[in-house]
Amino acid sequence: MATNPDNPPSKAQKIAISYYSRPDIQQAMFNFCKNRETVANHNNNFFAKRPDTFDYPTDILSQAKQGATSFHTSEEIWTNPLDINTDMTPQKYNEIRTGWDLIIDIDSPFLDYGKIAARLLIEQLEKHGIHNIGIKFSGSKGFHIIVPFIAFPSELSGLQTKDQFPEWPRAIAEYLFKKIRDPMNEEILKLSNKEKLREQGELVSEHTCPKCHQPTIKKKIHRYVCPDIRCKSEIEGFTKKKVAMLCPSCNAKMNRVSTREVDFCKACKINTAKLEATSSFGGIKQKNVQKQFKEEITIKSTEDSVDIVLVSPRHLFRSPYSLHEKTAYASIPLTKDQIQDFRPSDADPLKITKTHNFMPNSIPEEASQLLIQALEEAKKNKPKEVEKKYEGKGVNLKGLTITSNMFPPIIKKLLKGIPQDGRKRALSLLLSFFTSLEFPRDYIEEKIHEWNSKNYAPLKEGYIRSQIDWSMKNKRFPPNYDKPIYKEFGITAPPMPGIKNPINYTIKKAFQAKGKTSEPFYIKPKHKGQI
Repeated sequence: MATNPDNPPSKAQKIAISYYSRPDIQQAMFNFCKNRETVANHNNNFFAKRPDTFDYPTDILSQAKQGATSFHTSEEIWTNPLDINTDMTPQKYNEIRTGWDLIIDIDSPFLDYGKIAARLLIEQLEKHGIHNIGIKFSGSKGFHIIVPFIAFPSELSGLQTKDQFPEWPRAIAEYLFKKIRDPMNEEILKLSNKEKLREQGELVSEHTCPKCHQPTIKKKIHRYVCPDIRCKSEIEGFTKKKVAMLCPSCNAKMNRVSTREVDFCKACKINTAKLEATSSFGGIKQKNVQKQFKEEITIKSTEDSVDIVLVSPRHLFRSPYSLHEKTAYASIPLTKDQIQDFRPSDADPLKITKTHNFMPNSIPEEASQLLIQALEEAKKNKPKEVEKKYEGKGVNLKGLTITSNMFPPIIKKLLKGIPQDGRKRALSLLLSFFTSLEFPRDYIEEKIHEWNSKNYAPLKEGYIRSQIDWSMKNKRFPPNYDKPIYKEFGITAPPMPGIKNPINYTIKKAFQAKGKTSEPFYIKPKHKGQI
């Protein structure tokens, strides 16, 4: 490898070729990365072109000779990783994806914190009936934990587990993080006292109001004493700068004798001092009065200790036995008993005498309980669906009631979703139809979002929103049936003779049905100001 005196090679570059030339290292990496997208990193300067994968164990050494220092692989498992391309829809990805492993990335700036998180996560997995767990050192200050795909049920509630990526593994990661967050904070506080954590900028402490449970703010409160020897009244209060405090008894200008910081709730207008006074009113301690704002302590390093971002399509993580560019240590598999006494120097490539599997021998469906409970928790925390805004009878358009069965075949067909190309053209046609018939914005938004969810690949929310905005301001009729757009959607002729436009069809149907009742498509809003 040629060297540049102005940019000397890193330690990882120096040892990469000799390290990756070991047949046992090649075989261990190849066995794990089989059927996974695996990409070489060239000393953090650039990644190899994607998609890529290993065809043979010797590919690892070949790429090292070309400058590769580490290798990163996918949590998703594919029939052939080389079939992946960026233009694929989620459905196409599902067709070539055969499964996914749950990979939990423990990312911490301090190794001791990472050890605590790893131990607590393993304890939680075991509590959920999982006893075959893979653990490996990340190569720097964290750990990776794996629960193989075989440990999960092949389907749940009629859904194929392999197709529920990244939603299901992400729900599991979030569920487990919530389980370990508080005990992890407690253990770190025992390991490092509050003062030390504050010095490191690690401690985030906030108080919450005992009434509304919202976070409080810090404010300065001042104690004043009346200078009149006959009065000597004392009070505490908030005052603005250069504003005198007058004695409530004798109206004399009071002297400020001390200042302290208190917690103040903007919503309830109460503070620490007020709660203290209430709790001992008249010199007698009152029962059932909370005088303290509850303190909640969070340690910054624990907030992102479980990397949820890893659980996303085509995201890669460091392969077992891959080197780490910054430390030149290897990402070696461990047992749970080795975590506590583990030192990074144990992962020195020169100390590796024997390879071990990162992938455990899992029992089929042993992770079923974990998956079910994580999905139930995710369902509880899911934002409630917006209530239907409309109820009652149909809208009046020049004395006509527009109902769902009056829509032309093309609109009914489009509303079932687009199975292939044509989503944007279909959206344009639907919006021109709805706005021409003067449907209100709330209803249009509701129906367009419902339509978008049925498409082979939903359009982005921002695009949908901008198109609705434009169409509401620039109302226009849908194109006539003689335009080529209808042929794209399989409509080669008008639905009936003499009809030139979808709007004409609907208006004619409404005239024919005048005086009759049928199920409305547009429903009266609950709020005032309906059309």
